[in-house]
Formats: sequence, C-alpha cells, structure tokens
Amino acid sequence: MKTKRIVLFASGSGSNVENIVNYFSSRSDIEIACVLTNKKNAAVLDRCDRLSIDALYFNRRSFYNSDLVCKTVGVLNPDLIVLAGFLWKIPQNLIETFPNKIINIHPALLPKYGGKGMYGNHVHKAVKENRETETGITIHYVNENYDEGAIIHQARTIVVSDDTPDTIAAKVHELEYEHFPKVIDKLLTDS
Repeated sequence: MKTKRIVLFASGSGSNVENIVNYFSSRSDIEIACVLTNKKNAAVLDRCDRLSIDALYFNRRSFYNSDLVCKTVGVLNPDLIVLAGFLWKIPQNLIETFPNKIINIHPALLPKYGGKGMYGNHVHKAVKENRETETGITIHYVNENYDEGAIIHQARTIVVSDDTPDTIAAKVHELEYEHFPKVIDKLLTDS
C-alpha cells in the first residue's frame, strides 16, 4: 500500500500543524512530507524542528511571481495539501496543478465571516459583535476565491452572551483540533 503524503502550509504558531503531526505520528500509511511557511520568523518553524518535520520558508515573489513553490510542492508529491493557518491567497498555478487536493480550515461557519481579511480574531470579534448564537469551523476545498471552495465538513459550537472573542476562539480551536485531523484522515483513506 502506497504511503499517503501531506504537505502543510502555515503562517503562524503552528498549533494545528502540531496537532496534525501528532495525530498521524503512529501511522505508517500517512506521512507529513513537509511544512511550508511564508513567514521567516513563524513559530511553526520551531515546532517543526522540535517535531523533526522538514520545513521550508518562501517569500512572496517565489509564491506569486514564479513556479518555484509549485515545483517544490510537486517534487514532494502530495496526496493532500493542507492549509493550517495559512493566510495568503493560493495562486492559480497551485490550484490548477493540484485540483481538489488543497484544503483549508476556516474559523467560522461559511459562508458567514469568510473572505479577505476574515481570519483569526477578526472572525471571532465579528461573531461577538453580531450576537451570533453559534459559530464553528468549516473545512473546505480551496479555489481561486477566499473561502468559497466546496465545503467538506462543518462543526458547530454554541456562543453565549458572556463569551468574548477570546473564549469564542478557544471553543473554535477545540473544534479545529478535534475535527481537522479526522477529516484529513478520511479524505486520504477514502481516496
């Protein structure tokens, strides 16, 4: 049986990356091929060192104005590309080269609170300001528009009047940690 390969993209601390790495750590049928980041000082690089995971940094030019990142990912031969807290819009060359192989997790119930600039605490503040009674996560395929790809999975949590953006964020993170690796696993084992 062929080992399935995951390439992860991250921009920040890498807590979702670590959660995914730990989830698959005892599996011989699925491997984390590499983590790529667009921030040279991203904490995810330190996590990758600690977890013995290969990681690469790339700049805006190599992502948007060349095929360098696309070719690098191609060499890694991923079965799935996972955006785990990656904030840049995916360029057309990656979408075309890896059709239906790029997924993202968004910290809200799309189509609500999606689009450019809607990430992290921006989302949780908007949820609070609009007095939503629930929020959650959406795992979706990536297309040429922010947060508009086909939805794969959603999970919900209740928002109460006492919640702050920080407590909402904590609830959403719990959903991310619980559901994201399981959905990745299902996509890889069903393919």
